[in-house]
Amino acid sequence: MPHLEPHRLPAVADRFYPGDPRALHRELERCLVAAVAPAPARMILAPHAGYVYSGALAGRTWSQVHVPERVIVLCPNHTGRGVRRSIWPGGAWDTPDGPVPIAADLTDALVRHAGLQPDTAAHLREHAIEVQLPFLRARNPRAEIAAVCLGGLDLVECQAVGLGVAAAIRELEQRAPDSAPQVLLAASSDMSHYTSADEAAALDRLALDRLLALDPAGLYETVQRHEISMCGILPATVALVAALELGATRAELVGYTHSGKVTGDTERVVAYAGAVVQ
Repeated sequence: MPHLEPHRLPAVADRFYPGDPRALHRELERCLVAAVAPAPARMILAPHAGYVYSGALAGRTWSQVHVPERVIVLCPNHTGRGVRRSIWPGGAWDTPDGPVPIAADLTDALVRHAGLQPDTAAHLREHAIEVQLPFLRARNPRAEIAAVCLGGLDLVECQAVGLGVAAAIRELEQRAPDSAPQVLLAASSDMSHYTSADEAAALDRLALDRLLALDPAGLYETVQRHEISMCGILPATVALVAALELGATRAELVGYTHSGKVTGDTERVVAYAGAVVQ
């Protein structure tokens, strides 16, 4: 009997985003910005809430960058399942519009260089990669991914994983040298959770200042010191370490918003940021 590679089925379609392909296309047309000229980038930070709340900002962020045929999508582990350094082992991730294949060569390199462990449990109910894939697929239907879910890492561990991620990318890019990055890092994160819009903006500015200064240690330590409820601090730190190791020199904030702009409730919001690192 032939071995079947795992297909990861959608877990939050019809909750975080439309599960009907035609409705999803309409939503992507609303969120993506056709007039923007995409540029090569090494990393993005993109939010992962329901599209009604953060889809427009996620779409603007994905619209800013050229999406190559290899993307590492890194997310936090909201569910607590699986291993701490989890990578989906193979096959594809299904979306309402079709599958997004796993990049076998990139996944293998990440296992070897970054100490990631093949694992499906961390991913099965996790939404933070899934909501990125319709944007990724719309920007490049040929793109393949490595899907990484991180939990429970300290700063030293984040730095080690980030350097390993950079080594894996460098190995692949040396096979096909080009002036533009051949692998994009996409860190999936929301910002402050369930606080007032004013408090969220003040706290998130502290974190985003370190991100924009290309300071991954400062980002991690600021979030810990000020108890900022940025759920994707681990993927953001790891991706920023890797981006710097690969020569990134500048970062730009695409935008910042919060759920209260949709709900009208500014006393208890979830906040969202989009950023590009080049």
